[in-house]
Amino acid sequence: MKPIRTVAVFPTMFTLANLVCGFFAIVVAARVETPRSPEPPVSQARAVRQFDSQDENHNLMLCGWLIFLAMVFDALDGHVARLAKASSDFGAQLDSLADCVTFGVAPGFLLVKMCHTFTFLHREQTIQPVWIIAAGFASCAALRLARFNVETDEEDDHMHFGGLPSPAAGGAIASFAILFYSLRLEPQPFAYAAEFDRAFQTILPFYAILLALLMVSRIPYPHVVNQALRGQRSFGHVVALVFILIALTPIRNYVVPLAFMAFALGAPAVYGWQRVVQRRQNQEPLF
Repeated sequence: MKPIRTVAVFPTMFTLANLVCGFFAIVVAARVETPRSPEPPVSQARAVRQFDSQDENHNLMLCGWLIFLAMVFDALDGHVARLAKASSDFGAQLDSLADCVTFGVAPGFLLVKMCHTFTFLHREQTIQPVWIIAAGFASCAALRLARFNVETDEEDDHMHFGGLPSPAAGGAIASFAILFYSLRLEPQPFAYAAEFDRAFQTILPFYAILLALLMVSRIPYPHVVNQALRGQRSFGHVVALVFILIALTPIRNYVVPLAFMAFALGAPAVYGWQRVVQRRQNQEPLF
């Protein structure tokens, strides 16, 4: 075994920041008590202005944003390593270990804490189904990352992934923690907010199962960061992107879950269309 002599400091700090965000996301989510009723605790607007460890919904929201902050560090560490010409096997392995915690374990733990209705419906069972689902989600994230390390080589252009990337799967779960916080504000943001809240809590564990299966699938997914940042773009393209982000900022808590859902489910839809419909059309005679 060859010992490591040197380590690239700057990229490693970004990767460790990813890991630290995932760790603190677990710590914050651990403050949330296991629900004993189907009704989630009501969040107060004052929690937006200050850190309140007693406000369970605020802790869930903070956990979700910590996972998103970790996604920023995860997106940047590889670019920093390539710019510094400091890419290494050590950095790749450390990145996967950090991703396993932040985008596998932390979202799974968060899933257990925020599905009050689903937990209450299965409260009489010895082992909660949501625990098994969360463990399966974390396991699939680990399998996804291990396969990525084995199959990726230096010649890979990193423009596509085989299977749903673990940061996207973790972000899809974390986005609902932010959505739940918005739905539970007083006064309610819109009519039937509580009903939407309970419905999402019931559906979310099944959504997590789908995300776990997509992570270990072979369905091709685009590398959003590389495709968005590499190469040249027109000035109008950049201006349009800025205005779109500004327009969506006021409703970001509702848009983010939809964006992650579109990314997670859009690729399988395109893949299914290409494999089934287009292949059938190509096989059919024209006359």
